[in-house]
Amino acid sequence: MLPAAPIISGIQKLILYETRARYFLVGSNHAETRYRVLKIDRTEPKDLVIIDDKHVYTQQEVRELLGRLDLGNRTKMGQKGSSGLSRAVSAFGIVGFVQFLEGYYIVLITKRRKMADIGGHAIYKIEDTSMIYIPNDSVRVTHPDEARYLRIFQNVDLSSNFYFSYSYDLSHSLQYNLTILRMPAEMLKSETAPHTRQEGFDIFEDEELSNQGVFGICSEPYMKYVWNGELLQNVRDVVHRDWLLYIIHGFCGQSKLLIYGRPVYVTLMARRSSRFAGTRFLKRGANCEGDVANEVETEQIVHDASVMSFTAGSYSSYVQVRGSVPLYWSQDISTMMPKPPITLDQADPFAYAAAIHFDKMLQRFGSPIIILNLVKEREKRKHERILSEELVAAVTYLNQFLPPEHWIVYIPWDMAKYTKSKLCNVLDRLNVIAESVVKKTGFFVNRPDPYCSVLRPDEKWNELGGVVGQSGRLQTGVLRTNCVDCLDRTNTAQFMVGKCALAYQLYSLGLIDKPNLQFDTDAVRLFEELYEDHGDTLSLQYGGSQLVHRVKTYRKIAPWTQHSKDIMQTLSRYYSNAFSDADRQDAINLFLGVFRPAEGKPHLWELPTDFYLHHKNTMGLDHAKRSYTFWWTPKVLENLPLPLDEVHSSENLKKMTIKKCNRSNDETNIYNEFFRPYELSNFDDTFCLAMTNSARDFMPKSVAIDPSPFTVRKPDETGKSVSGNKSNKEETVLQRKTAASAPPPHGEEAVSSSSEDDSGTDKEDEGSVSQRSTPVKNSDTGDNTKTSENYMQSTKDSYGINLSDVPSENDLQIYTRFVHLGICQQKQDKRTLHISSKPFESFAKLSCISSFSHDNIYEVQPPKVDRKSVEIFTAHIQAGHGIMQPLGKEDMLMYREYIRNRYM
Repeated sequence: MLPAAPIISGIQKLILYETRARYFLVGSNHAETRYRVLKIDRTEPKDLVIIDDKHVYTQQEVRELLGRLDLGNRTKMGQKGSSGLSRAVSAFGIVGFVQFLEGYYIVLITKRRKMADIGGHAIYKIEDTSMIYIPNDSVRVTHPDEARYLRIFQNVDLSSNFYFSYSYDLSHSLQYNLTILRMPAEMLKSETAPHTRQEGFDIFEDEELSNQGVFGICSEPYMKYVWNGELLQNVRDVVHRDWLLYIIHGFCGQSKLLIYGRPVYVTLMARRSSRFAGTRFLKRGANCEGDVANEVETEQIVHDASVMSFTAGSYSSYVQVRGSVPLYWSQDISTMMPKPPITLDQADPFAYAAAIHFDKMLQRFGSPIIILNLVKEREKRKHERILSEELVAAVTYLNQFLPPEHWIVYIPWDMAKYTKSKLCNVLDRLNVIAESVVKKTGFFVNRPDPYCSVLRPDEKWNELGGVVGQSGRLQTGVLRTNCVDCLDRTNTAQFMVGKCALAYQLYSLGLIDKPNLQFDTDAVRLFEELYEDHGDTLSLQYGGSQLVHRVKTYRKIAPWTQHSKDIMQTLSRYYSNAFSDADRQDAINLFLGVFRPAEGKPHLWELPTDFYLHHKNTMGLDHAKRSYTFWWTPKVLENLPLPLDEVHSSENLKKMTIKKCNRSNDETNIYNEFFRPYELSNFDDTFCLAMTNSARDFMPKSVAIDPSPFTVRKPDETGKSVSGNKSNKEETVLQRKTAASAPPPHGEEAVSSSSEDDSGTDKEDEGSVSQRSTPVKNSDTGDNTKTSENYMQSTKDSYGINLSDVPSENDLQIYTRFVHLGICQQKQDKRTLHISSKPFESFAKLSCISSFSHDNIYEVQPPKVDRKSVEIFTAHIQAGHGIMQPLGKEDMLMYREYIRNRYM
């Protein structure tokens, strides 16, 4: 059976050349061995004419082509105008093409920053873009309103939390991406795409090479979470798929959990929906297509970073969703009230919007769908309770047509009421809910259960839901959390569920002995910091300010200064909602293609509301009516609890591009993509040494304390406070931006930038990769002060022992002889090196205890390795490739004896 691997995009570097008549976009892979050329016509004033010749060039062929183009476009001597072929800009990807009232623009990514690494697949954040007008000035037809549309479009800051990857599908979950790699070989062979000579026809020509091949798989993105889908719509069927780079919007953070030297990466990724997207008070509830406001899919990924491969490594993930209540409701902001009244816009007795919404969730996540409703239940004046009553009625109606085992689970809990009570612990109650939720849905892990779960069975582990197979576990169903805004209360609830799932994930990877994590441990502090940055980012995108209530607020351990910060965040959120949200909503509508400018139509700023743009049923009659009883998509119930999107079926195979490749082919060789042996690299770039580290940033500096990240510590013992003493300057920067991505500080520029002065085939100017738990974190004076204090610790605190002030006379004499011996050794010339006993007569005779027969500062003779050691080393290398040696009888007896003595 041939293995499968994701297809790596063949275009990672772009250079835009221009003539008076055309733009030539030259793209290459990172090794600069394969090139493609895109020709863009500049003589059409309003039409987009793009030619992709589908030819794969070598570096020499591209140089000859550019040379001929330069020579053919040179003007005569003395004639005015540009001469030859000039370089416009270099970039790392195409965001898309957009048109307002004049010609088309091309949007290019000119700076990027590496944010995370999953199995060798890099995830980048867009740092800067360039927007270039395509038509030539001689054919340009000007329009007075073009500049205003351009300003509105650029209000969507692409440098704020937009992410992309060349080899990993960010629009899908890890479970989906790894599930398609496990499809049966017979299905993959039947759907293998035919190859042309330019696509590498020589692969698999010989039967002898068939065992060295691999299936390259590239799936279609889930367009709901793609934000440049409309910008690429005009070229999707014209150009090769390598030119198409899909971006997501949300959050991406990664931290390293160091467990006694074993690196475990914890990644938190949030995908914001591009459907019914907008700002807080302007987008509430759902539209007629079942898309809800502020819908975000959050995925936490845990994997052992010591093994990079998807096939040989250990990976686990857990997904949960937040989103507005799926009803037709809104809030009138014209009253200028902090809490405008909630009104139901349409009567929906058959839960039409909710039915479409939950149908999509069943298709993507499977069953059960669990709703955690955190809105208020008891109020003096009926406000939030309106939503609860309508949601209960909708869920009750929809459940009566579903089989009982696949019912939508509804959990109401008034979180605000519990918070005000002094007798109730909010997080304890949330922890009980989290345990029940994770038991129902399970989680994803690509490895079978560890043997320790058989030797030491755990009751909680045996009660887990999901689908369990020989190759691991699958998450079936999802938790959907909502309050009114889906910001503060929702983020805390999601953190508690994520903390519970993290314990199961670490247990499944064999890293802890029980699926349980306690507060005030380095692991939970690291995870809490990730979730707070995640919440701040999503809150800035939707609400205009950072979180008002954090995990520490509900734990009731927040410092007294936090109350004043909460007040400032509330005022900032109110100001943003009242004065800037309308402009941001117009920018989002224009960027996502919800509104398209055209001659003879009202302009975007002339519309009194965008209600008709997001509710398409108001602009025309929908002839295909959905059933009020069989409200789900056909074939969904047949595969439950598995999601329909992950079932191995012919319909899902049509959404994929499957290609046979050689193992050494750049399209599937993730080893070359990650380590890049063809160029000079350093450890900082390759192994992400600058990311948040539990041992460096959270563990106490004294080695006398247990270094385990699962040990409960006092607040004064930790190496870093989770409250994150952010400077006032940084908070000001965060409040000014629409997303929580602040620029890197001076001296810590860690972006890959493209400059106009770069040569055609020169390597990119790629700085050191600065990875942190989130791009929000900048180095401030507080951390520097703490570091200088650590250097002043006593030897007792640092080493656990007291060192005497003056060494003994005997020790000092031995040290002096050692220094003299080194000086004499350095004075000898390598060419006239003769060992004589005279220079060493005055020194003590030192006996050689090294295993090396010949050992000095110039040369060394390594010792001979016996056969048994070679076999042990070979078995170790094979284990890294996933080939495990069978255990002998003596090994099993020794292991059982160890378990019996240690745990029984």
